[in-house]
Amino acid sequence: MVRAAVILALALLAAFPARAFDTLAGAAWVYDMETGTVLLAKNADEALPPASMSKLMTLNMLFEALKDGRVRLDDTFAVSSKARAMGGSTMFLNETDRPTVEELIKGIIVNSGNDACVVVAEGLAGSEEEFAKKMNERARAIGMTKSTFANASGWPHPNQRMSMHDLGVLAVRLIADFPEYYGYFALTEFEHDGRAPDNRFNRNPLLSMGIGADGLKTGHTQEAGFGLVGSAVQGGRRIVFVVSGLRDATERAEESQRIATWAFREFALKTVAPAGSRIAEADVWLGAASRVGLMVEKDVRILIPSLARDALKGEVVYTGPLEAPIEAGQKLADLVIAVPDMEPVTVPLVAEQAVGKGGFSTRLRTALGRVATRVMAEVGS
Repeated sequence: MVRAAVILALALLAAFPARAFDTLAGAAWVYDMETGTVLLAKNADEALPPASMSKLMTLNMLFEALKDGRVRLDDTFAVSSKARAMGGSTMFLNETDRPTVEELIKGIIVNSGNDACVVVAEGLAGSEEEFAKKMNERARAIGMTKSTFANASGWPHPNQRMSMHDLGVLAVRLIADFPEYYGYFALTEFEHDGRAPDNRFNRNPLLSMGIGADGLKTGHTQEAGFGLVGSAVQGGRRIVFVVSGLRDATERAEESQRIATWAFREFALKTVAPAGSRIAEADVWLGAASRVGLMVEKDVRILIPSLARDALKGEVVYTGPLEAPIEAGQKLADLVIAVPDMEPVTVPLVAEQAVGKGGFSTRLRTALGRVATRVMAEVGS
């Protein structure tokens, strides 16, 4: 394994760490989507009661069905007596109703409709119990390892559990995989057939705070406390964050705003190496050229503390010497960038140009040189 230290050319990078953030939430997870950087994790892998935040999984299942063509936005679902009887926050659906899929999406996001969740579960899987099984299967398939579902709505149940990390992973998926439906999360008001005027406003407090928020879902039960899965965009950066265990709606709103402000102010997205930049060179064994340039294919943009000042240091790592032939653009090495108080960033490096096999004389000369070097080393020892 060959390791070579490099100094990246950006002069604004960091010896100063970001100011530590101590959230009032019992559990939290904060994530920068462009760089894939986790900015904060507090009890993030603990399986906790998610309350209505677990409705995001029901929406994920519905969005998948829409994308696969199994249902359409104008399809209608029947309302069962079980759905009609649901307590808590609802759309006030009756058994004679035939709400469309689009109305149910709005009812779940804006009204936090427990009845709407049951309607979706029964419409997609025949029963809520069968739907919960499918939720569990899908959760495992998309990497949500600390989540279990017993129902579609987040109604209190010992087996209804999610970690803050899993909720964050789910939110990132909803944003990235379903852009055609994500806009529903920014709706501030929805009233189905004029039945719930007092429940027509979206409970997400961030939507009206002017911080670039456009989703996702609140949750509250006595066991879970007050929680929120949120996302916001500022200056081209999108963050996703999850909080749980707050005391009341006011504390939830204030703490969520504080987290978003911290995430945007304390970190900056910087380009440390433009696409095509040569980062280092590597030796080539038995090649027409003795060395090959190692470059980045895309702009290397990383998140750093905003107050950073010193040059950023990295290390090029590869197994070498490299053996010809080498194709242009072939992945040969990794650039590992050290960022103060954050996880290292690893970027692939590719061959700047092709290197063919050397002719007989080149290979003979290289081999003799290697032998001579080895002999000298043994004599020296």
